Amino acid sequence: MFAGINTDLIVMAIWGLIFAIFVVKLFQSIRLVPTKSAYIVERLGKYHSTLDAGFHALVPFVDKVSYIHDLKEETIDVPPQECFSCDEVNVEVDGVIYISVTDPVKASYGVVDYRFAAIQLAQTTTRSVIGTLDLDRTFEERDVISAKVVEVLDQAGAMWGIRVHRYEIKNITPPETVKNAMEMQVNAEREKRALLAKSEGDKQSKINRSEGVKAETINHSEGEMQRRINEAEGKGEEILTIARATAESIERMAAVIAAPGGKNVVRMQLGAQYLKQMDGLSSSKSKVVLPGNMMDFDHWMNSIGLEESKTKK
Repeated sequence: MFAGINTDLIVMAIWGLIFAIFVVKLFQSIRLVPTKSAYIVERLGKYHSTLDAGFHALVPFVDKVSYIHDLKEETIDVPPQECFSCDEVNVEVDGVIYISVTDPVKASYGVVDYRFAAIQLAQTTTRSVIGTLDLDRTFEERDVISAKVVEVLDQAGAMWGIRVHRYEIKNITPPETVKNAMEMQVNAEREKRALLAKSEGDKQSKINRSEGVKAETINHSEGEMQRRINEAEGKGEEILTIARATAESIERMAAVIAAPGGKNVVRMQLGAQYLKQMDGLSSSKSKVVLPGNMMDFDHWMNSIGLEESKTKK
């Protein structure tokens, strides 16, 4: 009886285990595929179907989800690697690849690991492209390197069921000796630009000073010219004023002479001045030689038309 009880328990345990496995497989056969995902289903070890987003029921013990792919764009870091430029300079380059799965079947069966394959191909392509460029162009033509890597990865990705959107180089690190030389070159270029800027500033300063001196000279000459013009105009006005005064005095003198007894008045004034001048000539310290008729006042007056007019009695 003990043996019979053990046999029954064993049989019940086996059936219970089978039932549990069936329940587990039944639950496993129900799949909810998220958005932007793809499940690869194999039936008896052979590709059967690709499950898109939604609810799906599989055949227990027959169907199996072998691969799960995320269809969203993903980022893969490319580890740093050493590359030699065409001028034999060793640089360290790393980057990042942006890819997405476009064909889940090819991504599952076309390559063992498409991520690893993409990284390896990106590294080898980067090495070959940098090998055709010198060091300076390596820093300047990152876009060329990226475009070439994307082109090669796209060709291979068509067989791997992936699409390479872009490849970006994160860092290009030269050796310390090259970095020091580049820093020295940059400093030299900066000093050169500073010297050029200073020389241009000095040149402009000299030009500005010369322009200032020129303007000052022009202003001074224009001021001097205007001063002389003003002086000439003043002298002209003075001469005109003197001429007008002289003319007026002559006219008045002529009017006086023309008036009755005018000549006698003029003779009297000239006689007074004559005597004054003759008085100034008399000095014990000087000798003056005069014409013989110098003392004949009437003769001189008559010679200039100022005869003495005699009044009628």
